[in-house]
Amino acid sequence: MKETDREAVATAVQRVAGMLQRPDQLDKVEQYRRREARKKASVEARLKAAIQSQLDGVRTGLSQLHNALNDVKDIQQSLADVSKDWRQSINTIESLKDVKDAVVQHSQLAAAVENLKNIFSVPEIVRETQDLIEQGALLQAHRKLMDLECSRDGLMYEQYRMDSGNTRDMTLIHGYFGSTQGLSDELAKQLWMVLQRSLVTVRRDPTLLVSVVRIIEREEKIDRRILDRKKQTGFVPPGRPKNWKEKMFTILERTVTTRIEGTQADTRESDKMWLVRHLEIIRKYVLDDLIVAKNLMVQCFPPHYEIFKNLLNMYHQALSTRMQDLASEDLEANEIVSLLTWVLNTYTRYKDEAQLYKEEHLRNRQHPHCYVQYMIAIINNCQTFKESIVSLKRKYLKNEVEEGVSPSQPSMDGILDAIAKEGCSGLLEEVFLDLEQHLNELMTKKWLLGSNAVDIICVTVEDYFNDFAKIKKPYKKRMTAEAHRRVVVEYLRAVMQKRISFRSPEERKEGAEKMVREAEQLRFLFRKLASGFGEDVDGYCDTIVAVAEVIKLTDPSLLYLEVSTLVSKYPDIRDDHIGALLAVRGDASRDMKQTIMETLEQGPAQASPSYVPLFKDIVVPSLNVAKLLK
Repeated sequence: MKETDREAVATAVQRVAGMLQRPDQLDKVEQYRRREARKKASVEARLKAAIQSQLDGVRTGLSQLHNALNDVKDIQQSLADVSKDWRQSINTIESLKDVKDAVVQHSQLAAAVENLKNIFSVPEIVRETQDLIEQGALLQAHRKLMDLECSRDGLMYEQYRMDSGNTRDMTLIHGYFGSTQGLSDELAKQLWMVLQRSLVTVRRDPTLLVSVVRIIEREEKIDRRILDRKKQTGFVPPGRPKNWKEKMFTILERTVTTRIEGTQADTRESDKMWLVRHLEIIRKYVLDDLIVAKNLMVQCFPPHYEIFKNLLNMYHQALSTRMQDLASEDLEANEIVSLLTWVLNTYTRYKDEAQLYKEEHLRNRQHPHCYVQYMIAIINNCQTFKESIVSLKRKYLKNEVEEGVSPSQPSMDGILDAIAKEGCSGLLEEVFLDLEQHLNELMTKKWLLGSNAVDIICVTVEDYFNDFAKIKKPYKKRMTAEAHRRVVVEYLRAVMQKRISFRSPEERKEGAEKMVREAEQLRFLFRKLASGFGEDVDGYCDTIVAVAEVIKLTDPSLLYLEVSTLVSKYPDIRDDHIGALLAVRGDASRDMKQTIMETLEQGPAQASPSYVPLFKDIVVPSLNVAKLLK
């Protein structure tokens, strides 16, 4: 406290010293004293209020603790009373054991009395159920079977509750209801027979198929109820669970397999076209069956059975197994071609899955992993199959009729070629997705000031084609040529989109020279990629050079001649392309533009047979020629 007092005095001295730094402030001493007195009174009032609040809180807490202590004592006394009562009641509980046993026995007797009528009438119900099964009244037969099983299961459950170890009584009950299991098996046979003929039944008598499905649904509900009770009591009646839904799908699967395997009516010895006939019968049966399943059977089954989807999978599996069996036989060469042709024309194999695989990747290019490698494998597989098929055709088949393929059907090697081309297109699409940003940078102010977009394009293309090195030669050659063409087309598109308009001869010269240098970069790249193909790859890049020459021209009076030369070399160039090119130059007079356009309208030049169009797919932005001439 002394230390605190000293600090307070020191603080007061500092405050007084701060107030009385000048002689004229002595006149205000009384004023300062009154102000400090008011502050002191205010602080003391706040301090008293705070202390009072704390004291009130402490008082309330002590009161609550006192009440809690009293409550704990009351609870303690109540627990003591309960304990005393419980000890006194133990003897009473033990003396009620006989009553408990009597209650259990009464429950069992009540169940027996309740089922007494059914117990005495079991032989009669068994006969009625058997007659109903033979008459085909399956729903009524199943209702009586459920009554029998309910009586049996109820008695066995009560016996299990009373004495689960008494096997003699259990055996007695089971024996008395012994015919029940036989009826269940007999009814199941009838159900399976209907399901085996389901594709015929659904057209002739769909109500019979619906009845079978209703019976199976009833049994599934009983199975679920009994399994739930098993978790609580451990009791399971004999023959449960029946799992008739699972058995139903097994029967359907076996039926489908038998139908596919049973379509072979001839052998090679009896008919050299045996395989063609066999495959055509399979195709017809499968198509007819699936149409019936989709249009009729789905109406007879609950939606959660997904009957069409399951049947489709069954037919697919059965077909796959049958094709593997046929392929493993000692087939002749023309029979191998027939088998492969049928698979390709019937199963659009493979093609649909390859397309879905590409679309999935384009939605998220991070997945699936190893996309490029798998697409390369698809392309190479198609080429390998195609080479083998062409070789077999050339060696063994004289015409397509012997192969069992009508002229209207696409050839198998043609389909394989189409799939491989789709794969190549997918890989090039992957390349150009990565190039898009850099292609959009061409022929812009940024490009003119020193962009390295073409450097990045060349590196990216070369990197991808290093991955494509494992693609077999015909398709690698085609991909290289197509990539070359598309890069040049995108370059020309950048020119025609009028992203830049040169303002002076110096800018035109600088831009044109940059275009020529970049054309040479691209030429060098694609010469390198096409090495070993023995083809001229200079033509595409020459187009960029030709367009650059029009831009570079310093004498506007010669512009008409230069444009005419360009049009004669590239006949697919249109007037809107020329208008866009002149707009990029930025110096052509209106009269010159009009003269050039009128000349172009006299008629396009004739293209040579070997000319590959470059300009026809290039769309000029929606600025009409009349505006370009202004």
